[in-house]
Parts: sequence; structure tokens; C-alpha cells
Amino acid sequence: MMKKGPWTREEDELLFSYVSREGEGRWGSVPKKAGLLRCGKSCRLRWMNYLRLSIKRGDISADEEDLIIRLHRLLGNRWSLIAGRIPGRTDNEIKNYWNTHLSKKLISQGIDPKTHKPLSSSSKPDHNLTHSSSTPNQPEATSLNSHENISNAIPINPDNGSGLDDFLSHSPDDLFSSFLDSLINEEMCE
Repeated sequence: MMKKGPWTREEDELLFSYVSREGEGRWGSVPKKAGLLRCGKSCRLRWMNYLRLSIKRGDISADEEDLIIRLHRLLGNRWSLIAGRIPGRTDNEIKNYWNTHLSKKLISQGIDPKTHKPLSSSSKPDHNLTHSSSTPNQPEATSLNSHENISNAIPINPDNGSGLDDFLSHSPDDLFSSFLDSLINEEMCE
């Protein structure tokens, strides 16, 4: 029978010992080999969100809060992408912090946490406004459905014509990282 609910110190020690010895991966077989009565998914989440040595412990700093807000404005609720830009923080921790603290902080400042625009004085939406095709959590500037926005951020060297071909030869993750870095740098320079 699988155990559910909070993890005990003994379970944490068993999982930590096993993963430290055998390494990450093959989470479906970890519970049996580690002597745990948990499912593989539970073991993976416990390791990724709580037990890894690279996880930063402690309160989220004011600089981290500011970065989370800026990244959320650009990326919406893409917690793993946001966490990837904040070393040592997990997507789960950032999501929870957003929902419990930052969204309320923005509301108290008169800012809509979904759109990052000022809250209107009336609670009724104005249906006469033209709406863009982007969703509230994905502003138009961050739409990645085409290479158009990414290619606009590519520095092309006019001397040798390099740029776009080199840029497109990278993996999609590299493309997105470069694009995201350019957006963050633009945002910080404004």
C-alpha cells in the first residue's frame, strides 16, 4: 500500500541517501530500491522541490521578488521558465510565492497581477475596447509562435552576414533563452 501525506524525516533520509548514492532518474524504481512506500512521482517531486543540495533555502529577497514580477510580466504563469532564471529556486516555490504574496502585493498597489496593468476604477470590463489575440498571461511582445519576434532580437553582423543562420542553428531552448535574456535586458534598461 502506498503511503500518502507529509514526508517523515526517515523517508527523507532514505530518499536522500539513495539518490546521493545512485543518482537522479528512473523514478519509478526508486521507491522499491530505496525502501520507501511512496510512488515514483512523489519521490521525484520530493527530491526536486525539497531535498536537492542546489536548492536555495530561506526567504525570497526583494531582488528576487522584483525579478519574479518582471519575468511574470513577460512570461505569464510559466513557472519553470521563471525558476530557471532564479538560481536555486524551484518552480513550485515560485508559483506558491506568487499566489500567496506577490499577486496580493500587486493588487494592493493597484496593479492587475494577470495583465500587469493598472486596475480599473470600475469592476466591469469595457467591451468597447479592441482586444488583442494574446492572452492576459502572454503579452504580445512575448508571443513565440513565429520566429518573427525572435529574429528581431538577433544581432546580425553586416560585415559577414552572420546572425540569423547562426541563431537558427541553435536548439529551441537556446533560442528561447537568448530571446528571454534580450527581453530581460531591455526591461532592465528602460
